[in-house]
Amino acid sequence: MISVNNLSVQFTGVNLFDGVTFNIGDRDRIGLVGKNGAGKSTLLKILCHRQEAETGTIVIASGQTVGYLPQEMVPDSVGTVIGETMTAFEQIDALEAEQQRLTNEVAERTDYETKDYERLLARLNEVTEHIALLGGSNRRELAEKILLGLGFRHSDFGRLVAEFSGGWQMRVELAKLLLKHPDFILLDEPTNHLDIESIQWLENYLSTYDGAVVLVSHDRTFLDNITKRTIEITAGRIYDYKVPYSEYVVQMQERRASQMASLTNQQRQVAQIEAFIERFRYKATKSKQVQSRIKMLERMEQVSVDEVSTESIHFQFPPAPHSGKIVLEAQHLGKAYGDNQVFDGVDFLITKGSKLAFVGRNGEGKSTLAKIIVGELTDYTGTFKLGHQVQIGYYAQNQAAMLDGEKTVFQTIDDAAIGDIRPKIRNILGSFLFDSDDIEKKVKVLSGGEKARLALAKLLLTPCNLLVLDEPTNHLDMDSKDILKNALLQYTGTLIVVSHDRDFLQGLTDSLFEFRDGGIHEFKGDIFDFLEYRKMEHLKELEQKRKTESGERKAESEKQGKIDYLQSKERERELRKLRSNVEKIEQEIATLEESIAAKEQQLASGSAEVAADATFYAEYQSLKDKLEQRMSEWEEATIALEEFKGS
Repeated sequence: MISVNNLSVQFTGVNLFDGVTFNIGDRDRIGLVGKNGAGKSTLLKILCHRQEAETGTIVIASGQTVGYLPQEMVPDSVGTVIGETMTAFEQIDALEAEQQRLTNEVAERTDYETKDYERLLARLNEVTEHIALLGGSNRRELAEKILLGLGFRHSDFGRLVAEFSGGWQMRVELAKLLLKHPDFILLDEPTNHLDIESIQWLENYLSTYDGAVVLVSHDRTFLDNITKRTIEITAGRIYDYKVPYSEYVVQMQERRASQMASLTNQQRQVAQIEAFIERFRYKATKSKQVQSRIKMLERMEQVSVDEVSTESIHFQFPPAPHSGKIVLEAQHLGKAYGDNQVFDGVDFLITKGSKLAFVGRNGEGKSTLAKIIVGELTDYTGTFKLGHQVQIGYYAQNQAAMLDGEKTVFQTIDDAAIGDIRPKIRNILGSFLFDSDDIEKKVKVLSGGEKARLALAKLLLTPCNLLVLDEPTNHLDMDSKDILKNALLQYTGTLIVVSHDRDFLQGLTDSLFEFRDGGIHEFKGDIFDFLEYRKMEHLKELEQKRKTESGERKAESEKQGKIDYLQSKERERELRKLRSNVEKIEQEIATLEESIAAKEQQLASGSAEVAADATFYAEYQSLKDKLEQRMSEWEEATIALEEFKGS
């Protein structure tokens, strides 16, 4: 167990934590959540003693170990992938040396009845069990299994770690951490460097891990699939919920509503008491009652309400200019880096208005094809053509790193802005949470999240009808991801998004390109439909192998089982589609209601300029008409969903 007692930490004069106390059990699955800057990463560092608190104690049970993977680090390995991974077993080497020493001592001792001899045997047994737990007898096999799970191929094992990108080097560090098998695993944004297949593998691994796991992540699905407990950090305090993330969100909203109700009730009570005191303050016959109520006010404990930041980015993409029906077309497209053929013989055609996701293992060519589409790469084979009047907006995977660190926030946008958009620069930056002080900061001092927001702001400067986004959610918190997703749902052009965030992709795209084995395979449907399909394919492969090995064939029963399974999955797919449609319409309704409320506020101001603006009233009426139409669509969609559920 890890016991945290009365922990307090200050940062630039502000309390990150103030008297925080909680415990982490030996098999806990905990998600740490809170706004950016709330102190999640700081708490992980304190738990593994990489940072000290001003006050309080961290007590770890004797003999228990803690493993920690930070968000970012600079690995400095000079060895191969398998060689560096095998260094995780240095602990086993030390234990085996101790085991040999203890074995020799036991053989030499003759004081069998003494407590000292009993302690010696107990320690030898403990060391032997620990070696077995860490996989002492099959180290290479364990190392290869975890490396394969994290996306490496057998052919990668002999390559130098330094040849790989930073993200792949972080996977080696994660493999080493898992192989050390600590009692407590602390992970800070581990999915940033993983593709969907590797994330699913890690989910399965951590779900059955026989120690405790503490996660910081902005991936809802990842948190829901692993954690059973959620600790929220807000305003220097923590709130401990014994539920996964999605259930926590509901309970957190209920808690804050309850706080507001209690505060309102107390304020009403205080007002009544103060009115009584004021009314009878100078009446001798009421002096005892007045004094009693004064003491009541003094003893009354003030109801506190958590400070909730209402700041969030808010924007929408400019209307997409007209383009031809065919947006992109490729025939026999191929791309190689030296001897590494990333993909070859690829044919596809993307039409206007498509919403497409690129998915697959890292290194299969998702970002490469994105770069070909936007014109960054031209040394490919085959043919590739952009459609008529296609204008591209591009967010690169390393877009934030490509910003000029010596420019200020304002200069970054000002240099890219042209025409009528220039007078709106400060408004655009404000909508991405850059205030009058922030816009004079140099880009190099911004956090990863701030750089990501600035890079997104640049996308708004030029209208486009094809958006290509490569991992746009990295460094964005959950609220910002939701707002970006909502803006993309309203976008009227063609969308291509490379992402490993399943929650972000759900309901956003209507088809996928899976990059696998040097080719690209199109799949019509949602991300979760695709993952179910891939799981079924994998199960079919295993089943076929099992049949071949055993020679047993039970054709009729297996066929019926598969039919039942497929029917069940088809029903789930249709249900998810109906739910997604309802959610999409609800988001559109919320956006329209906000716009109408803003117009009505302008009307209520009594402004003469507004009263004389015919365009204003036309826009206002158009919004109300759209709202009425969406409400009708919502009723139809809701009825369809309920009828399907009952069928």
